[in-house]
Amino acid sequence: MTSDLALIMALPNESKGLFEQAGIEVHYSGIGKINAAFKAFEVIQKTGCKTILNLGTAGSSYFDAHALVEVTQFVQRDMDVSPLGFKVGVTPVDTDYPAEITLEPYFEHLAKGICGTGDNFETGQPKVECNLVDMEGYALAKVCNKLGVRLISVKYITDGANDTAHLDWEENLLLGAKKLLELYKTIRE
Repeated sequence: MTSDLALIMALPNESKGLFEQAGIEVHYSGIGKINAAFKAFEVIQKTGCKTILNLGTAGSSYFDAHALVEVTQFVQRDMDVSPLGFKVGVTPVDTDYPAEITLEPYFEHLAKGICGTGDNFETGQPKVECNLVDMEGYALAKVCNKLGVRLISVKYITDGANDTAHLDWEENLLLGAKKLLELYKTIRE
């Protein structure tokens, strides 16, 4: 698996340069679903990888701060066409892809979670059922699903997705980068 693996993270802040110092190539997508979708497509086309590993940060009021959580399902927490009768999270007329994208688990020892992706920094209760939140994952999952590439996604919980989330996120990035790098090295062994 590892020879066909590409690593995508949203921001250099999430790696703190530790991955590069270890000689690991990181593809940074930028923030949000559009940037993530574009980067996933670009990486798959350029590298021909069979698996994308998405490492990054997330907020959660369910999981403890500093936990590593493997995402086994992504949903869109900001797709809201409910005034037209659709359930929140459902993209109308997108019959090929359900509102929930399920991933095959990879890490036996990690907690598993449902991640709600949206183009906003969540500081409250999402409108969809999920127990952690990010800003890129659903888009990565959809592109990978469409192109037949496996996605493995692990998030470091930096904050409680509450009114101090922006402060906690910044404060916990270095510890998160260290834990994610340790996890990455277990894949490469």
